Amino acid sequence: MKKSMSRFTARLLLAASTMALPAAYLALPATAQAQTAEQTHVRGSVVSLNGKVVKVKTREGKTVDVTLADGARVASVARASITDIKSGDFVGIASLPKEDGGDGALEVLIFPPAMKGLGEGSYGWDLKPNSSMTNATVANAVKGVDGHTVTVTYHGKEKKIAIPDGTPVVTLGPATTKDLVPGAVVFIPAMKDAKGALVAPQVVVGANGVVPPM
Repeated sequence: MKKSMSRFTARLLLAASTMALPAAYLALPATAQAQTAEQTHVRGSVVSLNGKVVKVKTREGKTVDVTLADGARVASVARASITDIKSGDFVGIASLPKEDGGDGALEVLIFPPAMKGLGEGSYGWDLKPNSSMTNATVANAVKGVDGHTVTVTYHGKEKKIAIPDGTPVVTLGPATTKDLVPGAVVFIPAMKDAKGALVAPQVVVGANGVVPPM
């Protein structure tokens, strides 16, 4: 669990909540957000849901309470394939610099078409030390010996990212608070309120054996 966030993120959350998107997709994962100094990414497993309070055992071994904001949305992740990535798709790719140059993907989220363009850019990310998150449009995807390489574009810039075989690739699916059962794996971009308590406008939860890789 790591702190981060900016006014940009708050504006983006507001935009996501007011866009005419299908309800299942209004839970915008933080892959579509610039990481900033007031946001905390909670990654872990649900211990319990009591009213609006989700108790989560984080990947760091701590147990934290996250209160769901009024109107909070829940989305699931659905399994996708590297072969599903097509030119024109809008994707969020967490990656790390490679020793031989360029970036190597840690995970890929294929956004639904209605969410194309949200959070466009490349930002620091806390999935692993020195990782980044790039939300961009696929210009082309080429199959290689050790996987695939995609060229993505954002704000007039271009970036090549290698996607090794076995890299988690997911998209978004519907979910509700009923899916926040004990043991369910979640990714929660939360913010601290005036009293320092964690509050979340959205939750991404694993379903059918697929866990949020972001």
